[in-house]
Amino acid sequence: MSGNEFRFFLSCDINLPVTFRIDKLEGKFSSKSSPNSANENGTVEDRKGEVYVECALYIDGAPFGLPMRTRLESPGPSYCWNELITLSTKYRDLTANSQLTLTVWDVSCEKNEGLIGGATIHLFNMKKQLKTGRHKLRLWQGKEADGSIQTTTPGKVPKEERGEVERLEKLVNKYERGQIQRVDWLDRLAFKAMDKIKERENSKNGSSHLYVVVDFSSFEHRVVFQESGANFLIPSPLASTNELVTVWDPEVGRINPSEHKQLKLARSLTRGIIDRDLKPSSTERRSIQRIVKYPPTRTLNGDERHLLWKFRFSLMSEKRALTKFLRCVEWSDVQEAKQAIDLMGRWEMIDVCDALELLSPVFESEEVRAYAVRVLERADDEELHCYLLQLVQALRFERSDKSRLSHFLVQRSLRNIELASFLRWYVAVELHDPTYAKRFYCTYEILEENMMKLGGNEDEDGYKLWQSLVRQTELTAQLCSIMRDVRNVRGGTQKKIEKLRHLLSGLLSELTYFEEPIRSPLAPSILIAGIIPSESSIFKSALHPLRLAFRTTDCGSCKIIFKKGDDLRQDQLVIQMVSLMDRLLKLENLDLHLTPYRVLATGHDEGMLEFIPSKSLAQILSEHRSIISYLQKFHPDEEGPFGITATCLETFIKSCAGYSVITYILGIGDRHLDNLLLRDDGRLFHVDFGFILGRDPKPFPPPMKLCKEMVEAMGGAESQYYTRFKSYCCEAYNILRKSSNLILNLFYLMAGSNIPDIASDPEKGILKLQEKFRLDLDDEECIHFFQDLINESVSALFPQMVETIHRWAQYWR
Repeated sequence: MSGNEFRFFLSCDINLPVTFRIDKLEGKFSSKSSPNSANENGTVEDRKGEVYVECALYIDGAPFGLPMRTRLESPGPSYCWNELITLSTKYRDLTANSQLTLTVWDVSCEKNEGLIGGATIHLFNMKKQLKTGRHKLRLWQGKEADGSIQTTTPGKVPKEERGEVERLEKLVNKYERGQIQRVDWLDRLAFKAMDKIKERENSKNGSSHLYVVVDFSSFEHRVVFQESGANFLIPSPLASTNELVTVWDPEVGRINPSEHKQLKLARSLTRGIIDRDLKPSSTERRSIQRIVKYPPTRTLNGDERHLLWKFRFSLMSEKRALTKFLRCVEWSDVQEAKQAIDLMGRWEMIDVCDALELLSPVFESEEVRAYAVRVLERADDEELHCYLLQLVQALRFERSDKSRLSHFLVQRSLRNIELASFLRWYVAVELHDPTYAKRFYCTYEILEENMMKLGGNEDEDGYKLWQSLVRQTELTAQLCSIMRDVRNVRGGTQKKIEKLRHLLSGLLSELTYFEEPIRSPLAPSILIAGIIPSESSIFKSALHPLRLAFRTTDCGSCKIIFKKGDDLRQDQLVIQMVSLMDRLLKLENLDLHLTPYRVLATGHDEGMLEFIPSKSLAQILSEHRSIISYLQKFHPDEEGPFGITATCLETFIKSCAGYSVITYILGIGDRHLDNLLLRDDGRLFHVDFGFILGRDPKPFPPPMKLCKEMVEAMGGAESQYYTRFKSYCCEAYNILRKSSNLILNLFYLMAGSNIPDIASDPEKGILKLQEKFRLDLDDEECIHFFQDLINESVSALFPQMVETIHRWAQYWR
């Protein structure tokens, strides 16, 4: 985001309740004693005040909703509630004249003397922006807060009475909102100096004013007031006043003939002879380098397109510039397109990750897409498997059913049975999409036809290979039938488990020993020979997923989870990204002990997951009270840190760091202690990705999903192990930022998919992902940025409250 851009949310789009925090009462306050409160000697007893704050919302001068009260607070002279207040009213219901009234009451004295004072604050400022952060409101002592439009109890200190203290309070508010850069050593000195100034001002003025401190919720961007519904600019009739009028211009959006002619002349064939020897100046070179670094989602403006075209010949040695150059071509112009294709063939070969951009819907030219496929041919099978899911989705953007990309995917799959198995499943799942069903079925037929033609020995005969893949579908159909029968059983989970084992041992005994081994859909290199009934079970869940133990041909076993009734395509995408990021980190010699378990959607509402022996943090904390106690059970070491082996603790710290960074980048939501799992060796990992790209069912989620139990297992926020955790986070974040283009390209290719959190608004989702990389910062600035994110997430108290509520809900379910 450039410095001159202003990004904002509209208040009418925020479907969240109005939330704020009542912090404390500041100033000299002595509770009025009741005249009847005398001790045994007849002297008046000096009682401590029992104080609470009453909050009410006023919209356009009228009360709206029920007032809310804080708890009673009576610890002494410092009254601190630090209590979160959530009103029934939502932000979208507010008007520009919405006010919050705060009245402080003392119930330790008589009723007629209980009122301490009140203050009123507008929720929107003069610029119609929602107020955020900390606000210190002066109480009108002895007056109840007034919510009328012309309020008589404004909490804002009048201009003529503002001094140095008020100016500093305003700066502190900006600092806490992140509008003033943080410099730790300088901040500490500044706050010490500010405390001295406050003490000096208070002693000099002898002020008897009371203040209530309220902290409003902050959002990722500013919130600007907007009434619900579309606001159209209606042209007002011409009048004699000097008001602005809106005039409709029918030429807006049309091509300017003179500019179009100039562009045609600048890009003519004869002009190419002159441009061949042009070299950019130092200023133009800097502009070109800035353009080349743009993310793939950035649209080039007219000047940028002209600059790249003008110096196209001098850029041919810079491979990263090719995708930007192809974006500035007017493909509808035959002569210009011909020039561009000729130059593309002589340009330095681009990397595979940049070739993915050329397969996006932006590029419709068959020559450009064919060039991208030629680049992909250089990728090995392991790298191709990392991108296979997106390459299948890219078939939507091809101009024909039997495209160059389709034939390339089939040909590479014929050489690798794993690629063939996953290609078949990825294509088969998309047959449910009526718009592109014909195209995906065409690719399916090409794969089947070519595989059946394969020769070789008896084991690698094409017909047998294809049949081994078809039997995977037959197996999933039988598992769906089992799930229907098991769900119809009345009774608890144990009854359903008995029914499952009875079916596998009786009516469906052919599933116990297969006539011929079947390639595992999750790992096609593994041959499975049957299900082990005694080791198979059912999870206690609404959908009753099956946990099946399969016998393998090498006398081993593998366990999978089969789910019916859930769309696993989103989970499949997230795990693919986790696997890719794990690969990128390992290429930089950083192994964070991630657990990219396998996920495969075998339909739009069914699929398989690899079963990883582990326990949820909720279960661990319930049984062992802490993560450390749990790890001590498996890796005890009296001389090690916290009584566990150093290797186990290092594994835990690294995995926490890896998933903290990945969940932040992908915007994973709905995190709680039931979908954070821990393995015996200390590896932590996440499951259940129903909310991605910033969506979260819980209000005000922290930027990073880091719970306090994880920090406590590292020795707390002051320990050396927590410092090491932050170091791993920052290192991983900077490594993944280097591959931001690759990750953005992969998500861009998913834009046409039916994955819920992408299909709802692809452009918005990808821009959210792009923002997480903070491409406007260098590596050093990103370290400071990410450390601030971690600190903000650890100190977030509200998510802990939501976590408690969720755990109660899980307990009673």
